[in-house]
Amino acid sequence: MFGCNEQQSAQLVQLLGNSFETNVSSSITEILCSLNNSTPESSVPSIQIADTEIYSQISILTGSLDTVFLLFSAYLVFIMQCGFAMLCAGSVRSKNTMNILLKNVIDACAGAIAYYCIGFGVAYGNHSEYKNAFIGTDYFALANYDNFSMFLFQYAFAATAATIVSGSVAERCAFEGYLFYSIFLTAFAQPVVAHWVWDVEGWISPFAQDPLWGSGLVDFSGCGAVHMVGGLAGLMGAWTLGPRTGRFDPAGVPVDMPGHSAPLVVSGTFILWFGWYGFNPGSMFLISTPTAVKVVSRAAVTTTLAGASGGSSLLFIKWITSKGKLDLVEACNGALVGLVGITAGCSVVEPWAAIIAGIGAAVTFDLACRAMMKLRIDDPLAAAPMHGACGIWGLVFTAFFAKKEYLEQAYGWTNAESYGIFYGGDGRLLACQLVGVVAIAAWTCVLLGIFFKILMVSGKLRVPLQDELNGMDMSHHGGQAYNLENVVIHNPAGSKYNVELISAKSKPGNSISPLDGLEVVEEMQSTVT
Repeated sequence: MFGCNEQQSAQLVQLLGNSFETNVSSSITEILCSLNNSTPESSVPSIQIADTEIYSQISILTGSLDTVFLLFSAYLVFIMQCGFAMLCAGSVRSKNTMNILLKNVIDACAGAIAYYCIGFGVAYGNHSEYKNAFIGTDYFALANYDNFSMFLFQYAFAATAATIVSGSVAERCAFEGYLFYSIFLTAFAQPVVAHWVWDVEGWISPFAQDPLWGSGLVDFSGCGAVHMVGGLAGLMGAWTLGPRTGRFDPAGVPVDMPGHSAPLVVSGTFILWFGWYGFNPGSMFLISTPTAVKVVSRAAVTTTLAGASGGSSLLFIKWITSKGKLDLVEACNGALVGLVGITAGCSVVEPWAAIIAGIGAAVTFDLACRAMMKLRIDDPLAAAPMHGACGIWGLVFTAFFAKKEYLEQAYGWTNAESYGIFYGGDGRLLACQLVGVVAIAAWTCVLLGIFFKILMVSGKLRVPLQDELNGMDMSHHGGQAYNLENVVIHNPAGSKYNVELISAKSKPGNSISPLDGLEVVEEMQSTVT
């Protein structure tokens, strides 16, 4: 190797870690040996590790690698906004497609400004004389803060929490009310919880100098700080708004209102799954050490297995309960609930335990959906059961299956005092997880419940009945997501007619798209030649 003898090269490879591929280690050691001005014939027996220049180059190299890793993870989390948009669009009726897509766009736009101005400081401002365990007090508008990669990553998390709610309040929530909510959640509601859970000053943070009961809340990627907040906020929004018109008959029996595009639902699911590889493994923040590589790799594997087992399990559950029906949308929902369920413990559980996480999330989701129907709470995308209920499941699951060795690797603890009950833990971790669940649920439900109620009373939350019936694309956005005026539809008998005839046949005040109302096509077959 140029510039190094064999002993020097071996020492540097050992220093950098055996997890590096041979060619990568060789390249790095070449550079470092060259910086040390060593030659193969050098009589110096070992590299002078104390050399300031070598240390500086190692620091620059590892710091750059970690920054690129965190930025790329942030990009993956941000692309989840596209996944949410496609999932939401496919899950609503076509007459509301543009409306829900705009709400997803505004989550990214308004959320970025709100998080920059206020939210990041509320979450991580811990360097002022007023720092405390409840809320951050500085770094507003990134004043005196220059770790921009960290800001971008945390913004993407906050925006994700906000977007979850769009599915719960779909098809009847006014745009201005949703805008107020989106700003409020990204600027205040979610950042407060992030401060509790992830900041070194947080009262339930495992990173605190003296963590609660020697453990703190183990929520590696945000079952509580992201999914519970978004899911329970959605629950309060759906409950305050009331169900969509016609969702329940006079006897309280649910009336099916399926979404208009299964391809969009499937595409959105896969984009979200892809983004989860930034969400979960990226929460390690670094990848330049052998330990970090192990944690990141393990998180990616557990994420994959939980999503896979969740999708398979919920498909099987629906196959049993529907007497043989294989439901594509439920398979997609199952994959997503499995991904939610592993988010807290992705870095601290074994791969086989991730399969249990996915199965448990599928069962939790199914039971929560049934409870929502009993209570007549209309959530078009089942976002509250998916993120709220399964977020709770993920936190509790971690208390049973977190491995001591993995906790030490992921959190930097030298000797984990509390770990999963399955491995003989003393229950302190379970106690911390339950306290976290109660605290996050109480904060989110009370705060957002009051907020949505104020919007409802002020007339800013729900659209007028006629606008809802007509579809919000036409009534609020002046058009439709699908321009089908020139499309010709064929009936089974071979006759054809223009889409305009379908609109004419629609009930007064309720503009029906062909994608919503194929039953109209069937009805017209006897009248159109």
